[in-house]
Amino acid sequence: MRGAASGIRWYVTTLMGDRAYETYVAHHRVNHPDVPALTERQFWRERMDEQDRNPGARCC
Repeated sequence: MRGAASGIRWYVTTLMGDRAYETYVAHHRVNHPDVPALTERQFWRERMDEQDRNPGARCC
């Protein structure tokens, strides 16, 4: 039961974007180790700006 709950929590937090910064940092460490990663604040600002420039299929 605990494993299922953990899996559901992971899925929902990933789906909602809660883990986006963690994913970005992990990717950045592997693929761009010589360049400093954005701070969490910078990351979210850039992400929001990008969504404003390219809204795609989102509803709002």
